[in-house]
Amino acid sequence: MSVIERIQAEVQGHPIVLFMKGTPQFPMCGFSSRAAQALKEAGAGRFHHVNVLEDPEIRASLPRFSNWPTFPQLFINGELIGGCDITLELHQSGELARMVADTQKA
Repeated sequence: MSVIERIQAEVQGHPIVLFMKGTPQFPMCGFSSRAAQALKEAGAGRFHHVNVLEDPEIRASLPRFSNWPTFPQLFINGELIGGCDITLELHQSGELARMVADTQKA
């Protein structure tokens, strides 16, 4: 399986996927930490994450896959939502909580 196929499988296999540096419990950068915290506060108690620091192939290929240059990257229902800034804006507006709730209805 190619790295692009692996990324596709992660994105399609989970309603919420956060590609981040570190883990939600032990984030390795402030942006990843804030994005994970926003997801938790929005009601995503448990969500799938991929630690890009542990997988150099994904770290190198994800920006080409998503056309988004930085980490973290949040995908909901197979769609790229964005990075830390967009995630925080959606959280502050209440939209992120709605998006999270929609994934739990399915």
